[in-house]
Amino acid sequence: MMAGKGFVRTISVDTPSLNNNTADAQRLEKCLLDELKTDKIRIPLSMLKKLPSNIRQWGFKAKAVVFKDRQSWILLDLLDQESGMPVLGAAIDIGTTRMVISLMDLETGHEIGQKGFDNPQAVIGPDVLARIHYSNKNSGLKELNDLVIDAVNFNMAALCKEHGFQKQDIYLVVGAGNTVMTQLFLGIESIEIIKEPYIPCVNIPDTLSAGDLNLDINASGLAFFFPNIGSYFGGDLIAGILFSGLDQKQDPCIMVDVGTNAEIVVGYKDWLIACAGAAGPALEGGVSKMGMTANPGVIDRVWIDPDSKNLRIHTIGEKKPVGICGSGMIDLSASLFLSKKIDITGKFSKQACKDRLVEKEGVPCFVLVDEIHSGTGKAISLSQVDLNSLTSSKAAMYTILEVIVKNTAGLEFKDLQKFYVAGTFGSFIRPESAIAIGMLPDIPMEKFEVLGNSSLGGAKLLLKNPDAFERIMKIRQSITYIELNVNQEFMNMFSGAKFYPHTDRSLFPSLKGFP
Repeated sequence: MMAGKGFVRTISVDTPSLNNNTADAQRLEKCLLDELKTDKIRIPLSMLKKLPSNIRQWGFKAKAVVFKDRQSWILLDLLDQESGMPVLGAAIDIGTTRMVISLMDLETGHEIGQKGFDNPQAVIGPDVLARIHYSNKNSGLKELNDLVIDAVNFNMAALCKEHGFQKQDIYLVVGAGNTVMTQLFLGIESIEIIKEPYIPCVNIPDTLSAGDLNLDINASGLAFFFPNIGSYFGGDLIAGILFSGLDQKQDPCIMVDVGTNAEIVVGYKDWLIACAGAAGPALEGGVSKMGMTANPGVIDRVWIDPDSKNLRIHTIGEKKPVGICGSGMIDLSASLFLSKKIDITGKFSKQACKDRLVEKEGVPCFVLVDEIHSGTGKAISLSQVDLNSLTSSKAAMYTILEVIVKNTAGLEFKDLQKFYVAGTFGSFIRPESAIAIGMLPDIPMEKFEVLGNSSLGGAKLLLKNPDAFERIMKIRQSITYIELNVNQEFMNMFSGAKFYPHTDRSLFPSLKGFP
């Protein structure tokens, strides 16, 4: 008999007798097979060494810690039911810039705590391209791998200590990241990802020994990494699909993750179509000198005061402003457009901006925060060059959405039941601002749902529910990945989307009456 549906099961093994002289291991195996409704389970030698004494001392009852790979279930450990020993898991979002670890109780499915930290590989290079090139040097790959493993071990141990646990209490690590970040985490050569025909080393890393990865957790611990479907569509997106439930929806939905690339999935339970395209460098500090990662003091919201009509700002942690993040950039451009400070072509209006518009090295700049009120002692401003970059990004985003929804899936935006916005950027974005600049389609606000960190959410979901394992593999199998064909038709659509909100104003009926 067994109880429980997660990765920790309370078991009762048949007691041996003269009439039942089957070996202890085989009776344990039968118990596990029956409840798991499977025909395969691996019981490692380490479990057998003290099985006879342990199982008798515990009255033939135990807590079984299990996991699985694509071939079978695996028994990780047997524990005394009465010991109260915790069984934990760690979900990791392996972000290029920022990483997050969530410590989970595998018996209850509850989150114990969370810790975020900068990806230490950033000291080598800020983006995946720089890290791939560095990894191809003599000891570069080992150096990058050591950096990320050491940081994960340090933060996992700190998280355990903070909540009164030991690192040995962690039995499972589930990681989700883009294809490059996952391969570097595993210490795998990645240079072929950036060489035609752009092939990753592995699509499905599957379940691995945590010890083989130098992860400092329980000696029997295992690690699982979400699969990818190619160099540009990684496990973080598969995790996002799992978290949003896109693969189980009755009607078509869409999920958009905006970072350096815009990764988009549209579909429902019967089919999923995905693509990735450059759309977001200006939104995450990749192009704009002002765009910053969301940290204390960074402007995350900008709006027009209804009475004074002046621009108002909000900073993370209510600190003095030091810069602006991607969501703040979108708010700012929407506020500038709606207050007529920029025209439909995305150019500053000197008449409307008044003394807020200055010139720096011959380039018009809109001063959002002057040097007196800035936390850096320098004015925070948006240059015309920054704005042009943002305009191109928002146009690319809308065009990619049109291509995948209308041209590829044969749908209209109004046919979408839900519009999920994912990723760290998606945690802060205000859909009404993105609609105002023509970045996202003009659909009812109730259709938008901000998922936040969907990569971490998907990893946590697997630690809560073993059934998610099969869903993950099915999702990967069912996705049709399309390459964006940047042809003349695409460029024509892109040109139309470079206006605010668009050359075809009928696409944005909610902005009727605005500039």
